[in-house]
This record gives sequence, structure tokens and C-alpha cells, in this order.
Amino acid sequence: MNNNIEGKVIVITGASSGFGKVAAEYLSERGAKVVLVARRAERIEKLAEEIQEKGGQALAVTTDVTDASQVQKLVDAAVEAFGRIDVMINNAGLMQQSPLEINKMDEWDNMIDVNIKGVLYGIAAVLPQMKKQKSGHIINVSSVAGHKVIPGGTVYCATKHAVRAISEGLRMEIKQYNLRTTTISPGAVDTELPNHITHEASAQGIQGFYKQFAISADSFARAVAFAISQPEDMDVNEILYRPTAQEV
Repeated sequence: MNNNIEGKVIVITGASSGFGKVAAEYLSERGAKVVLVARRAERIEKLAEEIQEKGGQALAVTTDVTDASQVQKLVDAAVEAFGRIDVMINNAGLMQQSPLEINKMDEWDNMIDVNIKGVLYGIAAVLPQMKKQKSGHIINVSSVAGHKVIPGGTVYCATKHAVRAISEGLRMEIKQYNLRTTTISPGAVDTELPNHITHEASAQGIQGFYKQFAISADSFARAVAFAISQPEDMDVNEILYRPTAQEV
């Protein structure tokens, strides 16, 4: 049965863990050719081997998404290997929370570089190829934090609001090329994301919240698959979801 996923070439940034890893496994099981992207080479190479052992097709490309030239080389490598790119999932992200008064400016810079610039660089690199194909789907990962602002999460929330704004602007600009866009905004999902928080009080609060409410990263994979699997004339622009028990 054609699920509109089988045979598609799907590039996934942040594929070494969490959302990206689970999505890669899930989409590969449904016949996609996956390009695994992350800085941690050993992790994505191992994942590529595991997918190949199960009969899937996977390519690991070590990339720092904060470097535009590396992202362009990634896209070039994917096209060279598979001839096209059908879906670009800009998933790489960083959550470092602390009150603004703490002045963790290095962490602000990290989140801006990964969460905003990483998305923009992914779009910039893949768009010429998709325009040439006159088909393609760009999926950007935001968060519930892209809809709400919480104390201690001001900069993180700002970056995820930016992802939504970028996605909406992109949607309107690329209609003439027959391209689709989706923003996915998950709530509390069990990944390594809370482990990046260095401010002790913020870390304790978020980790406690996740321990109480977080659901499996399979939820993200299913959301991605839903968006991709729709007929080409249907553009799922935004998916916002939370654990059923999560109130905020």
C-alpha cells in the first residue's frame, strides 16, 4: 500500500537522539530513504548501520547545523546519494533555560544559532533543489514553547516562536513551486532535551515536569508521518500536540 512515505528521501537533522532518531527509525520502517544528520558521528553511523541491517536505506552525514557551509554539503551529499530530497526535517534543537537576570549569554547564543539559524540554513540549502524538482516538503520543529512563554524559558520560547514565524513566511513564499511546509510543536516528550539545562533550579523544575508528564518520542514520529503521508495536494501546515495529562 502506498503511504506516500515509501521511497521518499528524507533528511533529518538532530538524528543522533530523541525526536530525530525515532523519526528516522519510524520512517525507514515505512520505506523511506533516510539521511541522518548530527554532530555526533558515531551515533548516526551506528543508527545508519542498524537501519541497513533491517533492509532500509540510510546515509549518515556528520554536520554542524550552525555552519551554513556544512549544511550545504549535507544537502549536496544527499542529492548525490539518492538523486533528490523529498522531505527536509529541521529538527536539531537545544533547550537551555534560566532567568534572564542570570545573563547566560553563551546559552542564548547557542539556542539562537541552533534553533533559528540551523532552521534557516536548512531551508536555504534545500530550497534550490526542491524548486528544481517542483516538489518537496519542509518540516520545522517548534514546540508548545513556540505558543506560550514561561518564566525561565524566555529565550528558548523566543527561538521557537521564531521557528513558527519562519515557517509561515516560507509557506506563503513557496506556493508557486508546489512545495509543502509543516511546523510541529510538541509538548513534554521524553528526549535528552532537558539535559541541556545548566541552571540548577530551572533544570529541577523542567525535569520534574517531564518526569510527571512526558510521553514517548514515538508521538513525534507519528506526527511527522501523518504530515508526510497526506496526498500531495494537502498541506498540513501546523501540528500542536501535548501529552493528554499536560495542562500548560
